[in-house]
Amino acid sequence: MTRTVNGLDALKQLAGSDLGTSDWITVTQDRITGFADAAGDHQWIHVDPEKAKDGPFGAPIAHGHLTLALFIPLFTELLDVHGVTTKVNYGLNKVRFPAPVPAGSRLRLAARLAAVDDVPGGVQVTIDGTIEIANGKKPACVLQSLSRFYA
Repeated sequence: MTRTVNGLDALKQLAGSDLGTSDWITVTQDRITGFADAAGDHQWIHVDPEKAKDGPFGAPIAHGHLTLALFIPLFTELLDVHGVTTKVNYGLNKVRFPAPVPAGSRLRLAARLAAVDDVPGGVQVTIDGTIEIANGKKPACVLQSLSRFYA
């Protein structure tokens, strides 16, 4: 469920809060292939299902950066900030990919609003996120994301 806040002061009040989990999404082979086309990364482990069956994971897997890119649409299910003029991705502090994401896997985001710090004209938000794999022993991605919201 999306939590909606209005303005920077309301956002600051959420610092340290657990934002919950997003809905599950399925990472299809079509999505993996589309990402390969966009990124120019057509390694067989991602785009050749027949060859990937005999590879180390027994199936084609998503690119790590595809999994990371899914952070934004999953995060927007958790927090919607109104009363600001601009929202920008400011970067990442940490990113790890503990487990591969086989085609057909379902993923969701669990997130915590770790910090909200003042910056000129707005705030910088630090999000601790874990992209989970349904029935997985390890997460697909663990990250710390930075975003800026300007008044």
